[in-house]
Amino acid sequence: VQLQASGGGLVQPGGSLRLSCAASGNIFRANINHMGWYRQGPGKQRELVARITSNGSTNYANYAKGRFTISRDDARITVYLQMNSLKPEDTAVYYCNVNHYNDWKRVNEDYWGKGTQVTVSS
Repeated sequence: VQLQASGGGLVQPGGSLRLSCAASGNIFRANINHMGWYRQGPGKQRELVARITSNGSTNYANYAKGRFTISRDDARITVYLQMNSLKPEDTAVYYCNVNHYNDWKRVNEDYWGKGTQVTVSS
């Protein structure tokens, strides 16, 4: 399974970015439990930003509520993160994640993208 993330970059405070992450390879839509975005800021641990489950339920970190929106396109097996009203403290590497049931191993597995840098600065 490969996850290709894109959409990061440099943006001024108050600006917006939209991240995308497309999954490919040995992945089956019906076996996806949830897809999400995490981030890791300088000197910090990786943390959950937002997640969307197979039935469309979402959950967000407190700092993301009201500013970020997660969505997905099942046909493209792609997850998006629309980020508005960005702040300097949102600067981090953003990683996409897919939790997927492996029929062969009969376990849930996590897959990660390589990360995309988001820098919020004037």
